Amino acid sequence: MATLNTPDLYTSTILILILAFLYQYVLYSALISPLSRIPKAHWSCSISPVWILWNRFNHRENRTLHAAHKRFGPVVRIGPNELSVNSADGVKTIYQGGFDKHQWYSLFNNYGVSCMFSSLESKQHSQRKRMVSHVYSKSYLHASPALAAQADVIINERLMPQLEASASMNSAGHPHAIDVHSFFCATAMDFISSYTFGLPRSADFLRRSSYRAHWLVLYATREGNGFFAQELPKLSRVLSLIGIDLIPSWVTAANHELEAWCKEHSDAAIRFLENEETKGSVLDTAGDPVVIRALLAGLDKEATTSHEPIPPPQRDLIIASEIIDHVLAGQETTGVALTYLTYHLSRSLPLQETLRRELLTLSPNLKLNNGRINTYSDPKHLDSLPVLNAVITETIRRYTPAGGPEPRVTPTQSCRIGPYKVPGGVRVSASPYNIHRDEVVFPDPETWDHTRWLRGRHDGNDNKEERERDVYRNFWGFSSGGRMCLGSNFAMHEMKLVIAAIYSNYTSHIINDEGVEQTDAYTGRPKSNSLYLRFERIMED
Repeated sequence: MATLNTPDLYTSTILILILAFLYQYVLYSALISPLSRIPKAHWSCSISPVWILWNRFNHRENRTLHAAHKRFGPVVRIGPNELSVNSADGVKTIYQGGFDKHQWYSLFNNYGVSCMFSSLESKQHSQRKRMVSHVYSKSYLHASPALAAQADVIINERLMPQLEASASMNSAGHPHAIDVHSFFCATAMDFISSYTFGLPRSADFLRRSSYRAHWLVLYATREGNGFFAQELPKLSRVLSLIGIDLIPSWVTAANHELEAWCKEHSDAAIRFLENEETKGSVLDTAGDPVVIRALLAGLDKEATTSHEPIPPPQRDLIIASEIIDHVLAGQETTGVALTYLTYHLSRSLPLQETLRRELLTLSPNLKLNNGRINTYSDPKHLDSLPVLNAVITETIRRYTPAGGPEPRVTPTQSCRIGPYKVPGGVRVSASPYNIHRDEVVFPDPETWDHTRWLRGRHDGNDNKEERERDVYRNFWGFSSGGRMCLGSNFAMHEMKLVIAAIYSNYTSHIINDEGVEQTDAYTGRPKSNSLYLRFERIMED
């Protein structure tokens, strides 16, 4: 009987491996897989992820996917095992259908501990969400004495004095200008850190401008260097084993400093709540660390129910991991939205006047009186103001602060997305950037037009209810479903209160808007990281 010699055996084995590889990753992926029926954004997408990875690496994913959807339709294949979706029905299927998060989110683990945002499975997310969702509900926020007291201090003792100083003239007789991007990131940080840590332990970035600048540099460093860990985690781990770290050392150092900062503040709030002398005494005051108090209570209840006590060091890490996510996300997204909102208001004095007339219908209104504002205006009335709501909503639509794709994984059993049958384990995502640029729902989508959110009330269209429902159905600024942004109500309330306080008393004017165009990234910000406005006090007739 003839037998293969060793060289022939090696050759045959290599040939078999090559053929198996070609079948699995070329022939099957390109021609046989159910995904082969879906339009490709690029000819290589059925056999290689290089095209989409290259666009992500070069920070042009949002624009590139937008062009692909305009050309190929609402469902596009962007990799061998990845789809991009751009339709309201597709969003409903994916994000309200309980799809688990993709491994991409693991980068957002903090201190080696997952948080709500980074947890991949819905069960863990739901358990943690139940602990704190009530303190972020609209009804709780509107009725919260703690938040009202915190807002009063932040606006009257931190924000308004800086605006008043800006309205004065410098030694050369010129008005001062404020970099409102930094200013509004500081405002947002003061709000969210007060609500999480309690006012005495808040960041106080509005007044600590030097440390704020340092902190924002750390944050920008952290934000811009996550590509390899998120998109090529296996390669990153293998290279790290042989001493090659794709994450620069200064990025790791920035992450450690930010985590240490948050852990220090979080631990201080926990110790404060556990102190017998103060226990219960801060409830409903500005010193109340509302979110940490809710997390402590939730974890204690969970331990009691499961009869598995959580050691305090582990418990404190769990809390810090949740809180750093709230704080980092809360300061950037709200800061960006307020920056672009005031940019567009500053381009139109008539719109500022229209907004001011509406704001003055509040009772009590937020006009300065003896150097202070009555910030305890009715939150429900504030929330109902149509022009205020329209300018904020349109800003979030046009400049969605977190506009990048939100990756999920299709369930083990196949599902249908649009007209296509999609097998399990496929990475799928939609992005607010693309959803908000549907030209049927949002004509001329690149134009900032706040009247999109008012037309249903005023244009006399027979289908005005349908149109109004359609624009809100396609508004995806805070995602949707069970894993939508937990802090959406907090952000909206905070922005409405800040804008009401400012434009009840000042007009704003652009001094320098160079570099104001938004970056193309998961979280977009002005390319220059700045926008300079001057504020002018409105003098009463």
